[in-house]
Amino acid sequence: MKKILVTGGAGFIGSNLIRMMLSEHEGYEVVNLDVLSYSGNLENLTGCEGDPRYSFIKGDVSEPDTAASAIEGCDAVLHLAAESHVDRSITGPRPFVVANTLGTQTLLEAWRQAQGGEGAPFVYISTDEVYGSLPLENPEVRFTEDSPIVPSSVYSASKAAGDHLAHAYHHTYGMDVRITRCSNNFGPYQFPEKVIPLFVTNLMEGRKVPLYGDGLNVRDWIHVDDHARGILATLERGKAGEVYNLGSDNERSNLELTHMILDIMGTGKDMIEHVEDRLGHDRRYAIDSSKAQRELGWQAERSAWPDGLEKTVQWYRDNEEWWRRVKSGAYREYYEKQYGVR
Repeated sequence: MKKILVTGGAGFIGSNLIRMMLSEHEGYEVVNLDVLSYSGNLENLTGCEGDPRYSFIKGDVSEPDTAASAIEGCDAVLHLAAESHVDRSITGPRPFVVANTLGTQTLLEAWRQAQGGEGAPFVYISTDEVYGSLPLENPEVRFTEDSPIVPSSVYSASKAAGDHLAHAYHHTYGMDVRITRCSNNFGPYQFPEKVIPLFVTNLMEGRKVPLYGDGLNVRDWIHVDDHARGILATLERGKAGEVYNLGSDNERSNLELTHMILDIMGTGKDMIEHVEDRLGHDRRYAIDSSKAQRELGWQAERSAWPDGLEKTVQWYRDNEEWWRRVKSGAYREYYEKQYGVR
């Protein structure tokens, strides 16, 4: 039995990852460390509490004592804890630097002090946004693991700093640090400030969907389960010091995404509200994940559209009680009643 620390396990990607680890991998014991910020929701893990292989610690990864305590007895770290919404990083940059940069360094140092060296993997979950933006005019060009790191937002800059720290701890101390960089995720339990759940839930409430600028910005969309399998493949078969891009070859413009959601929901284009573009909005992300396919034996399986998108939209339709509590903030009361967490 391997004891794995998952940071940020109450968030969207982290909770789906933990569910997969417990349901599909009998050899994992999972420790979930999460500060429970606004988007951390323990209700995402309902049903896991009774599993003897699962435990939860409420704490901030940027606090050295918390990090040191959480990793005690662990065989590996999957570091997902992060502030991740670009819009929030524009209006309030500092929390992103603290969580994404300082938090990563704090956890790396705690792991070095407790474990260090090869044989004790530390997997840092990064993002394709650290590469910056690609032009729309060259659709054949994609990010590879060797592409320059040129982040455009405070969010991506803070994550890029984490990338560099992870590499530095590998290079300087010989630690077994591995990095994944993934494209845009979609799937169940995503906090409804992100575009797909925001648009779906807005339409269910009879509200319009806000489309930035001309809507031509392009993203590569990957199902969260495919991402989770990529993380586990990196843990199980990745190599120290290596970076693995995780994408799905599923590039869509925001305008195309919006029209697909409207079609699935059975509403017209009159429900689109064109709004001023985001500051510094990256034009295009595209991932070359051939290295992960070749070296990890991984590839996206659940991300194809329209099926993947239709099933995701249906999940939010079927789980209206969940997202209404999230949007209202009522899940904080759930914490106090169910877990005694404030």
